[in-house]
Amino acid sequence: MECLPDNPLLKFHPDTLQYVRKTYNLDQPGAMDDAIDILESWVQKQQHFIKKEFDRDYLERTIIRAKGSVERAKERLDKICTSRTLIPHFFTKFDVKSSLLADSCDGFLPTLTKDHYRVYLTSNSIQEFNQETFLALYQCFVSMLEYVCRFDYSCGIILVLDLRNMNLFDCVKHINISDLSHTFSLLLSGYNFQSGYGFRLKGMHIITSSKFVDSLVAIFKQILNKKVGERIQVFRTVEEVYDHIEKDILPEEYGGKEMSKTELHQKWLDILSSEDHIEYMTNMNEAKTIEELRMKNGVKSEHLGVPGTFRALNMD
Repeated sequence: MECLPDNPLLKFHPDTLQYVRKTYNLDQPGAMDDAIDILESWVQKQQHFIKKEFDRDYLERTIIRAKGSVERAKERLDKICTSRTLIPHFFTKFDVKSSLLADSCDGFLPTLTKDHYRVYLTSNSIQEFNQETFLALYQCFVSMLEYVCRFDYSCGIILVLDLRNMNLFDCVKHINISDLSHTFSLLLSGYNFQSGYGFRLKGMHIITSSKFVDSLVAIFKQILNKKVGERIQVFRTVEEVYDHIEKDILPEEYGGKEMSKTELHQKWLDILSSEDHIEYMTNMNEAKTIEELRMKNGVKSEHLGVPGTFRALNMD
């Protein structure tokens, strides 16, 4: 792509495209197109992929989330297609305006940080949790991630979890470790060898004074690797977050200059329930795998990646 198109929910700095590409050594003329060509060619050779046509802008963003590595982008694309096959309940068509989420208010903030990271903010006041509530939260989050994968362009994400008004005791008591682990596996890079969407996490900031937050953090660290777990911080007040995120880009309730969290949340609900997004989700849900057709290759490893074409191969 030559420039980043305007988006009703996601804003960019004037230099975001060039800055992010340069960060991953893809700013030279033709470098990104070459990388996309290789990834596109590899997709066509994957017998186990049901869907083999992906928009080039989508493939570019996949490469960016893989820190510029085509081999890592192959792994991520393979993992997310496999996840749609193995954990389909995360991707099932879901009413994001469901009453199950009435006490949840979340969304990615419109403005990037100065260093081109996208902030996700959730302000949750749910008091009673059950399996249906958690699944609704995960499904809505996955739908939002699909939108971000389609339109955003950033160095990574920062999570802000405002849990001051939530019943953390009931939350911790009802967490399904397996589903929470799947959610983080889909979200993050560096979570495990085969990360799904593969977002780079700069930090996770939890705002709460609840004594049960230690139990929640312990659960997070149980399913995250050490490197990611060390990026979790707990704050008692919003003001403490200002040392990590510019105050101005936060919603007005948090002392910032952005629209209110309620207005932002409503805009996200409107876009996620739009005909265009629903059609897009339906189309992307076809991007699954037929595991019986997966290539068997003895040289597949953490170092060589998924079998297929390589961007470069040097041998001494």
